[in-house]
Amino acid sequence: MKSKLTLFVAIFFISISLGFSQAKKPTIMIVPSDVWCNTNGYMMEFDNQGTVVKIPDYKKALQENADLLTVISKINGMMAERGFPLKNMESAIKTLESESAEDAMLTSKGGASVNESPIDKLKKVAKADIIMQLTWTLNTTGPKKSVTFNLQGLDSYTDKQVATAVGTGAPSFSAEIPVLLEEAVLAHLDNFNASLQAHFEDMGTNGREIIIRIKKFDSWEEDLETEYDGKELSSIIEGWMTENCVNGRFSTSDATENMMLFEQVRIPLYGADGKAIDARGFAKGLQKFLKEPPYEITNKLMMKGLGQAVIVLGDK
Repeated sequence: MKSKLTLFVAIFFISISLGFSQAKKPTIMIVPSDVWCNTNGYMMEFDNQGTVVKIPDYKKALQENADLLTVISKINGMMAERGFPLKNMESAIKTLESESAEDAMLTSKGGASVNESPIDKLKKVAKADIIMQLTWTLNTTGPKKSVTFNLQGLDSYTDKQVATAVGTGAPSFSAEIPVLLEEAVLAHLDNFNASLQAHFEDMGTNGREIIIRIKKFDSWEEDLETEYDGKELSSIIEGWMTENCVNGRFSTSDATENMMLFEQVRIPLYGADGKAIDARGFAKGLQKFLKEPPYEITNKLMMKGLGQAVIVLGDK
């Protein structure tokens, strides 16, 4: 009897262990932080609707800074050992450059526009769940060196910080930055990864968070207060959101006759085909719903990164 109980307990714990090992992990892409890029001279200027903004020049950094490549490879290896799939930033940049349309401004026929920065485009190409932003500085005390690091796990759809690890490694005679960084990060990485996994599992249960905006072209004679079978269009759209969001979860942050803003919109991680759903994939459902009878509203869908979609009513 005792041996059977022992066998049962052993099988139970093996099953739990296998379940955890097979749990789906978030995909991650490592990028150097804005602070690191600015400190090391890897920034470029970007025209954001007439305002000049400085943004990281990842391509230049990867081409010119050997330490960056080695550090990213080292962190990639440490994450891979712990079962977290990684997207390669260098490959994502090459894919991005091969695309024909890389204009900073996407403009509709009717004049509406959505500004999309290079980092937004990079996120769309990589399609990583988490952006792992890395900053490090080299400290020198006599013949010894150490590394101070800051790791930030950012939800690539919302830019919200979901995990963090900060620390300074013990002083060492080693002059190799990747070795110093590995020694500094190692003690913090498992807790960091646990936070990433907890966030990903929460998204699996409660949905991924995105933002959806509804606008209208000036040329469209109707608006969001127009009634269809006795219901205002804004209420009809909110009804669709309730039916299609995970557990009906979303927040109507603003609504007028000309626009609506939905925040904290929770969408499924994956579709029926098993593929990841982003803001575009989810918003296409609403776009199709509005195009079909009885509404038959011509509209245009535009994107900003992975997590924001804009539907403009009345034109394409």
